[in-house]
Amino acid sequence: MGRAGGRPLRVAIVIARLEGGAGLLALRGAQVLDRARYTPTIIAGSGRPLMTEAARSGIEVIVEPDLKRPIDPGTDLRALASVRRQFTARRFDVVHTHAAKGGVIGRVAARLAGVPRIVHTYHGFPFHQFQAWPRRTAFLLIERALGQITDHALCVGVEVAAEAVRRELITPERVRAVGVLVDGPQRASAWQSAGTPEARRRARAELGIPPGATAVGMVGRLTYQKAPEDFVAALALLSRPGVLGVWIGDGELAGRMSGLGDALGDGRLILAGDRDDVLDLLPALDIFALSSRYEGLPTVVVEAMLCGVPVIATAVNAVPDLVVPGETGLLVPPQRPAKLAAAIDYLLDRPGLAARFGANGRRRVAGRYRAADLAAALAEAYQPDLPG
Repeated sequence: MGRAGGRPLRVAIVIARLEGGAGLLALRGAQVLDRARYTPTIIAGSGRPLMTEAARSGIEVIVEPDLKRPIDPGTDLRALASVRRQFTARRFDVVHTHAAKGGVIGRVAARLAGVPRIVHTYHGFPFHQFQAWPRRTAFLLIERALGQITDHALCVGVEVAAEAVRRELITPERVRAVGVLVDGPQRASAWQSAGTPEARRRARAELGIPPGATAVGMVGRLTYQKAPEDFVAALALLSRPGVLGVWIGDGELAGRMSGLGDALGDGRLILAGDRDDVLDLLPALDIFALSSRYEGLPTVVVEAMLCGVPVIATAVNAVPDLVVPGETGLLVPPQRPAKLAAAIDYLLDRPGLAARFGANGRRRVAGRYRAADLAAALAEAYQPDLPG
């Protein structure tokens, strides 16, 4: 598919929540598009901070309030009808959907509206091992059906791409693994200074970490997916003094987490809330501990590695793309806080190994996940008959 009548292709980017890693990658993808070839429009249900950033970048944003989680037949049907009307009225050439809810609503609406090309990004999957079998099977069958109307799938991480093929969500020739996007002048300056004592001092002061304390941290939304209760349970199992937890992010489990933090006592859990300066705060941590039940390719793990922070993570989805056991960090089973606590103890007892993991992790991700790589992958997805 070439340029439409000599004009740039109109691309609709559909996502329920322009938030978190998926929202950030959707926005960054729109920002790196060549405006001589593409005119992007973002359609989202929520995510005001990133919507504001998109508008400042000159990207049109359409707010569709019915495009939201969780599943609700009435709301979802209204969203489907509204999004379909947008596609028909705007005559988009490409619809690019992200994540589960945006993927269902956006792809079905695009098919009904006769959009010439449909692209979807898998940041992970709506089915996972912790669901009841009927629900997991239903989501799997829905994704297989949607794969029949998807022209191209971008999978965030090699393991996510492998699972999409293994689960027969889409045929192999229509799948490409992509990474996250972490480069840019401001971000580069942040991680280049991350290893300095001054960066660590500033970050710890900003988070209120007492002098001499050992900080184990995580960045992510306070949701079921991220298993913050397992993070707190692991902290509670650590017997060594002076260790505290730091969670950067907000979400529907914030109230519960606050209660769990109070139960820990002695200020052992710092809930920092949503922050837009994560790269500046990561140097405060001695260990980054990802507790998630499921993931795609977590941007925050890449960022922790860029800052030289050693990583312990649950062995889910594309996390092993980054965390290579014994080389760049340690892997533990999901939903096993005792295993997570044991891994934290192990690494705290071995500061030399922790430093080696931090250095190896930084080398592994340095120079990867660039804007040019994402732009090339999007160009191939949107216009496969043209050179990149």
